[in-house]
Amino acid sequence: MITPGVTGGSSIRQPGGHHAISQQQSSALAARIASKKAELDNLKQLRDLSSVLSKQMQILEDKIVTLKDGTEAVACVLSNWNNVLRAISMASSLVKPPRPKEPTMRNSSAIDEEIMQDDSRLPSTLVRIPAENINDND
Repeated sequence: MITPGVTGGSSIRQPGGHHAISQQQSSALAARIASKKAELDNLKQLRDLSSVLSKQMQILEDKIVTLKDGTEAVACVLSNWNNVLRAISMASSLVKPPRPKEPTMRNSSAIDEEIMQDDSRLPSTLVRIPAENINDND
């Protein structure tokens, strides 16, 4: 026969043991929940930083496209630069150098007229570039 004290004693120990196990499980679950919350916070931070990085990369892409277009324009100008210098050189070779004149006493209108005649022989340029020296360096 089973004694009531033994059965009763084991039944009293079971709820106490079950309570300890459930408390361990709930503390393990709480730790796991805390770990998952920390992981979620880290993932949210990663998402935000990735969004900022994506925007910065888009801005960088736009700047690189602008830089590429500018580089192509500079390359086009530089590829034509020899032709520009040759044209300047050809135009300069057609112009006769002005001969030095003896200073005479004239009125200012006669001097102005002479300067205008001298200027009409020269091509209309804003800047004169000595192309011979530049072409020799190539």
